[in-house]
Amino acid sequence: MQEIIPSDLATVNFPVPILYLDLASHQDAGAAPISAGLVVFLADGLPVGQAYVDRPEATAELAGRVVRPDTLAHARQIAQAPLQNRDVSILICTKDRPEELRRCLASIPEQSLKPVEIIVVDNASSGDATRRVVENAGATYVREDRVGLDFARNAAIRAANTKFVAFTDDDVVLHDRWLENLMKAFDRPEIGCVTGLVLPGELATPAQFIFEKHWGFGRGYIRQDFNRDFYDRHRRYGAPVWTIGAGASQAFRRTVFDEIGLFDVRLDMGAAGCSGDSEYWNRLLHHGHVCRYEPTAVSWHFHRKDMQGLARQIQQYMSGHIAALLVQYQNTGNGGNLRRILISFPKYFAGRLRKRLRKGATSHDFFLKQEMLGSVNGALYILRRWKMRAW
Repeated sequence: MQEIIPSDLATVNFPVPILYLDLASHQDAGAAPISAGLVVFLADGLPVGQAYVDRPEATAELAGRVVRPDTLAHARQIAQAPLQNRDVSILICTKDRPEELRRCLASIPEQSLKPVEIIVVDNASSGDATRRVVENAGATYVREDRVGLDFARNAAIRAANTKFVAFTDDDVVLHDRWLENLMKAFDRPEIGCVTGLVLPGELATPAQFIFEKHWGFGRGYIRQDFNRDFYDRHRRYGAPVWTIGAGASQAFRRTVFDEIGLFDVRLDMGAAGCSGDSEYWNRLLHHGHVCRYEPTAVSWHFHRKDMQGLARQIQQYMSGHIAALLVQYQNTGNGGNLRRILISFPKYFAGRLRKRLRKGATSHDFFLKQEMLGSVNGALYILRRWKMRAW
């Protein structure tokens, strides 16, 4: 049975190609134009800019439009920067996805910085396929039978014996300089967390294209530091900490967990839905730490392929997002998190609903129902637990 797709994707030919073009090899103005796809430009093997193309464009002109000089300068600076911190573990949490895990683990031996240890936490998988994959890769296997991503993350942190820990997901493949460039970004003691650029591993289906276009993990090609000024500047409606990066690519100083605690097990998959990472970044900022987004720490995420799975994922995302805002209010007392739920979101959804009724469903609001249901579910999930604690 053919899936129903949004009207604005009716003319898109799937799979959408992802083209990686080296800048040094494509500066000739007479080169053949690019016709369609996601174009990612590389400099010295690192992505430095991208654009979606749906009509023929000259390569040199496109590169000149999307690749910024400061991005190129930063990529070169990182390549030459000294590596001061090598004491790092790679942590992966997984459940019943042995083949995806195998692909992820296969990218780790290629890392320019070798981790001290690789720890895989099996979050109550059925059978022993996950254990076999981990043992065949020479990684450390840890079992966590309490279902929930943040139970698994916390088990991984407890098992680690290094000063830094770097998290990735089982459905991710790592660039060979991912770990090195994450660690190079810890160049000041106040930096408690570094996130990286996450690109799509493929755009083979409408569901993958929609996710990347509207929910993707990439945060651009400019390094950004998020500090207490960022946190305070957005106090009225709560800091948009989800812009810091993605949980599929994040590293921490081990000492921050001793200072402000571990991940909140009410959040993320197996609980409220997601946003355990962004809640933790919010906590870091609240306590005066800096979170850095480092675009040269590159990885690739393989999004869900089917629309039904994407619908469930988006509902879980919004459930976790609202739950995280309530948890952030509980942890920090910042009323801006409540104002975002009670004022910003109703206005936001009302405007999108009016637009959808007037113009029909586009890829931007194709899952609006799931977003709204997820928001309600997330609020109820946390409020029920508050009530249970009160009793």
